[in-house]
Amino acid sequence: MTDIRNTDDLRILFGNFYKELLLDAEMHHIFIAIAKLDIDKHLPIIVSFWEQVIFGSGNYKTNVLEIHRHLHNAIRLEQHHFKIWLDTLFKVIDLHYSGENSEKIKTRALSISQVMQLKLDNFLTQN
Repeated sequence: MTDIRNTDDLRILFGNFYKELLLDAEMHHIFIAIAKLDIDKHLPIIVSFWEQVIFGSGNYKTNVLEIHRHLHNAIRLEQHHFKIWLDTLFKVIDLHYSGENSEKIKTRALSISQVMQLKLDNFLTQN
């Protein structure tokens, strides 16, 4: 297996990730019914985000917490939602990739997930 080396690898990774993630009925409901996510439009955005995180390039400028805060207002994002998201991402990475960038994505995804859960929970207690 090779490592994640470039934007094309990220595009393939996250294309496979969303295909797998949306097989879960609960995640499908959150992403499609609640968030009204258009995967074809979302994929370049998420690739740009991870391109910036992993390679220090890309043009992602949106506040990722703010987007998830709006979703959290519509449907409370629980710890098990983040676990499904992480488990699916790790599974897809481990199936197709191996190396420093692959591990970096997993480490950063875990960190982002933990911080986001804390901030979203904190937001609820303040409002």
